Amino acid sequence: MTPAAANLRIDPDRLWDSIHEIARIGPGRRGGSNRQALTDADGEARHLFAGWCRAAGLSLAVDRMGTMFATRPGTDPDALPVCVGSHLDTQPTGGRYDGVLGVLAGLELVRTLNDLDLRTRRPICVVNWTNEEGTRFAPALMASGVYAGMHDLDWALSRTDAEGRRFGDELARIGWQGDEPVGARRMHAYFELHIEQGPILEAEGCEIGVVTHGQGLWWLRVVLTGREAHTGSTPMAMRHDAGLGMARIIERVNRIAMDSQPDAVGSVGQVQFHPNSPNVIPGRAECIIDFRSPDPARLDAMKARLEAEAAEIAREAGLGLDIEPVGHFAPVTFDPGLVARVRAAAAALGYRHRDIVSGAGHDACAVAMVAPAAMIFCPCAGGLSHNEDESITREWAAAGANVLLRAAVETAGIVA
Repeated sequence: MTPAAANLRIDPDRLWDSIHEIARIGPGRRGGSNRQALTDADGEARHLFAGWCRAAGLSLAVDRMGTMFATRPGTDPDALPVCVGSHLDTQPTGGRYDGVLGVLAGLELVRTLNDLDLRTRRPICVVNWTNEEGTRFAPALMASGVYAGMHDLDWALSRTDAEGRRFGDELARIGWQGDEPVGARRMHAYFELHIEQGPILEAEGCEIGVVTHGQGLWWLRVVLTGREAHTGSTPMAMRHDAGLGMARIIERVNRIAMDSQPDAVGSVGQVQFHPNSPNVIPGRAECIIDFRSPDPARLDAMKARLEAEAAEIAREAGLGLDIEPVGHFAPVTFDPGLVARVRAAAAALGYRHRDIVSGAGHDACAVAMVAPAAMIFCPCAGGLSHNEDESITREWAAAGANVLLRAAVETAGIVA
């Protein structure tokens, strides 16, 4: 690395200001963010990000899933790019930093190179993946999943939200469906900076997490079909209560996860009853089950046990049952060479760091199936995320962005 590259640091104030400027779009109720995928707020945030990219001299391309690729050219026109990024969409009650930090740190990386008039041999591409969260349209990691071949494009475009709106229609409505074939853009390497979303780094006083692995995941959509009836006039023994069946399945999810320790988790964060009236026995209930584990055998065993026990519950209650896998990726081992580069960058910059396994899914987990990938974590206060009270410090953001800058630039190659 050249002396100029060895001393590279981002502008922490510029990064911090950018994060909080984009947070004005889709504000939450308590200072966080509600910028769900393919809403008007998502479209507006994309326009702001695109304007910043063009001002930084980047060329912008958009694929058919709406993923944005903003590229700074390298000196070698035939070299594959080094990509950095994350996502701009949020949870309904999300924080200001989940996903956004990784995208805007990538932009800040480019701005820093521009400030110093430094060129790289390989292009550097800043990526905003569509619908990482999966909160409005399941599954999570949708665009990166299509990119990696986990999902079929037409299947993804046909996904619907709770109101029946199609993913592809909403993507076109907000004006961000591009024409680049998904997956056509190959990568030399992919780096993603993200908040930890857990308490380990802060508790141990570490500024940087060097992510070595990611947990695997199964998302299962469970639909129970019973019979709607009046709650006051239908005898208890004559009911086909889809809501009661769903409650029993939710309890089983918790039991299965507890029986599958160590390092396994399971929960249900989304449930819908139909017709959702206080004096009508639910005739239909739907939920999304989230199972995770770094052990592929344990992960698959949890899924199989839930399928068997849900069938037993439905049979006993006289309910129809449909279980559809709507999201899955196997446990991920990130590229050892890129992980070593992240570790070395943290050490060279003097940051206290440790190896860590990601408990959450990230776009990097999907990209790792088709390209070398690595992740960098910075702490978040109290380990809190997917919550409007999510918080990080300016210094944590800067440390993560500086490690991202050094690792990505070393991979892209500074031209003297």
